Amino acid sequence: MDPVEHDQPHLPAPTVGPVGFALGVVVALVGLIINPLWISSIGGAITVIFAFVWAREATAEMRGRHVAVEPEMREAGVGDAPALPATAGEAAMPPPEPGERFPRSKFLEASTLGLGAVIGGVVTVPVAGFAVLPAFLGQKRHSVDLGPITDLTEGQWYVATFQLDPKEGETSRRTAFVRNNGVTTARGKQEPSFTIISNRCAHLGCPVQANGPTGSILGMKTISETTANGPVKLEPVVPAGFGCPCHGGQYDTEGNRTAGPPVRGLDRYDFEINNGRLVLLSEYSVAKVDGSGAQAKIHKYKFAGPGEHVTGVEQILYPLQPPHH
Repeated sequence: MDPVEHDQPHLPAPTVGPVGFALGVVVALVGLIINPLWISSIGGAITVIFAFVWAREATAEMRGRHVAVEPEMREAGVGDAPALPATAGEAAMPPPEPGERFPRSKFLEASTLGLGAVIGGVVTVPVAGFAVLPAFLGQKRHSVDLGPITDLTEGQWYVATFQLDPKEGETSRRTAFVRNNGVTTARGKQEPSFTIISNRCAHLGCPVQANGPTGSILGMKTISETTANGPVKLEPVVPAGFGCPCHGGQYDTEGNRTAGPPVRGLDRYDFEINNGRLVLLSEYSVAKVDGSGAQAKIHKYKFAGPGEHVTGVEQILYPLQPPHH
């Protein structure tokens, strides 16, 4: 019998083309974050070179070049004896030796998965970091000077229009409802009290309006001046509450939801009195307000987006909010 009658050819030997191609892609992607000019260019060059090598090796037979294959040599069988059953004979792979925790197949499987996880981390972690972290780090804290507190009549509401950041111009224009509550006792001393409510609806963020007459109808003067934050306008208003013209959300004069789809009360601004001037600080969210004016008890929470609950189980289902100043 011909000794090569039962030859079974091996597959072509593994090549470095796919590995080099994958390495080039990783270097190019990482270079987009670290140094787009040099590292990405080097990664692109590696990718192109190994892609060309890989393509030539894969199409060698199609281009007419015979692929050298090393045949497997076996001794010719003797006679026509029937094949042994699958249950006969020794095991194809010997059992692990004493003290060996993992056979070779398990080691190769774990190594492949581990290498894939490392490559995935190298590619995705820098990209995700540069895309997400800027929203949480180095955020500028804004403060808005609304003018002297002596300009604001005690018990009177004003529609305040101002710029959050003068460098951004009109795109940073905001509106809030401001009321001078007079003087209250805090930390053992008399301090001015103000209610400052955001006009952003707690439903979908539409601009809320005061339900009442404003400006010249009241025969009261609108206060206009220019501060460090640019032009500020304080227009007197007598609201019976606040309403959203978009979807019908309604709030009372303390910002509590009274009707419609909003899930909580209107947001508020922290404030401070600096040299006799009213300065707006960061916003915060409010579940509800008990009482009114200087005696109000505010159920205060960190700033949340429109439509987000701040109490109950629902509050843990929303994505993490970056800091807002």
